[in-house]
Amino acid sequence: MSAKAIKQARELLLKDYRGVLSTHSKAMPGFPFGSVVPYCLDADGYPLILISRIAQHTHNLALDPKCSLLVSERGAEDVQAVGRLTVLAEASKLLDPAAIESAANRYYQFFPDSQNYHQAHDFDFWVLTPVRHRYIGGFGAIHWLDDVTLANPFIGKVETSMVAHMNADHAKAIAHYVALAGLPDGEPAVLAGIDSEGMHLRIGQALWWLPFAAPCNTPIQVREALVLLAQATHWPGRETADA
Repeated sequence: MSAKAIKQARELLLKDYRGVLSTHSKAMPGFPFGSVVPYCLDADGYPLILISRIAQHTHNLALDPKCSLLVSERGAEDVQAVGRLTVLAEASKLLDPAAIESAANRYYQFFPDSQNYHQAHDFDFWVLTPVRHRYIGGFGAIHWLDDVTLANPFIGKVETSMVAHMNADHAKAIAHYVALAGLPDGEPAVLAGIDSEGMHLRIGQALWWLPFAAPCNTPIQVREALVLLAQATHWPGRETADA
């Protein structure tokens, strides 16, 4: 099993934020049913989605939780020449109030508008627990992968605190990260999340994941990485992120 392919597959999952959810059709038995859903990753590194109780895919999952999530490189001119990942998974609806609160806190950071319709309408959080991954990194680079996901050590109060601090006190540093990475700068960027391998920025409605030069497993390491990037003249590890 290729360690490089696993890393590339995980990075694609981290930086896509939307995919095609395929479920088993209840209305048309035997046929797959595809729909586009936004997602972020939970504490275990599993895709977290927020879907309406009246949606077709919700009815499908209630009948059969087996599903897949397809994500691919955004903006590619030749979709067959770039990475794409199919996550084969078992879906489960979150029922525990504490788990729902934790999921909501993180999901709202990525998709702020979701807070309005989640609270006003019948939407539920579901987690897609991976069973296996199919990663294609381009022509001839085809892999069945296990153990792609990586738990996030910061989700919860630690991540919330770091995100709030950066957004409140270090807007110039965040703007510098945007410039270093060559991201669109039409609107002010805000930090949406942090994982051990990188940071998530939100610019308007768009989301971007930017990798750290090396994995960070403690808040102190994250702080050091952010300080170094604030002083950097180029983005270290950028080549890996774009591979």
